[in-house]
Amino acid sequence: MDTQPNSSTPMRVLFADDHPLFREALRHLLETDPDVRVIGEASDGREAIRMVSDLRPDILLLDLVMPVKGGIDTLRDLQQMSVSTRTLILAAEVGDSDIVDALQLGARGIVMKQTASDLVFKSMRAVMAGQYWVGRECVGELIDKMRERTTAPPVETRRPTFGLTARELEIVSTVVSGYANGEIAAKYSISIKTVKHHLTNIFDKLGVANRLELALFAVHHRLESAVQSK
Repeated sequence: MDTQPNSSTPMRVLFADDHPLFREALRHLLETDPDVRVIGEASDGREAIRMVSDLRPDILLLDLVMPVKGGIDTLRDLQQMSVSTRTLILAAEVGDSDIVDALQLGARGIVMKQTASDLVFKSMRAVMAGQYWVGRECVGELIDKMRERTTAPPVETRRPTFGLTARELEIVSTVVSGYANGEIAAKYSISIKTVKHHLTNIFDKLGVANRLELALFAVHHRLESAVQSK
């Protein structure tokens, strides 16, 4: 069963990385927060899977590139396990093509290894609250990569619209393109309040919680092509 720690229960964290110095630095950082309890560290994916099975951590911080079993293969195995552990990917570069695979295989977010320490803690709290965490610098490239992987359907093929209106589909397209609310309002000559109203309706219809989840959903289901076919 999916559980979250309450305010008096520290987050139980396991991390996996093949570099001893990085693991040491990460442990020291995590142990500065009284709301975090480090319960283990692994040097490769195989060890991480065993420890997740034995220790059932709340959070797994998982490096993508490791010997024996890398991050992607580890995520595939974790998908087959009945655990509520939420995985955050540790990435040195946002350009890694495996990052998109990681999100599609159940990772809840991405933490850049060079990120500020306070954002590491914010990312863990965000995913524990059921959210995704992808740094602002990552979103555009992630969406671009998902677009590249999505083969355009034939012109005559109608894409599912999930009950979205024509205007809502247009707004979805602008969100995928990275428009802010004010820019969307200007583009369609509507008020920001109306944009927010449309977004609320879109979130409800698609069952997503935020703009990142909306963008990932839209690209995965080719909602942009649905706009074009209208």
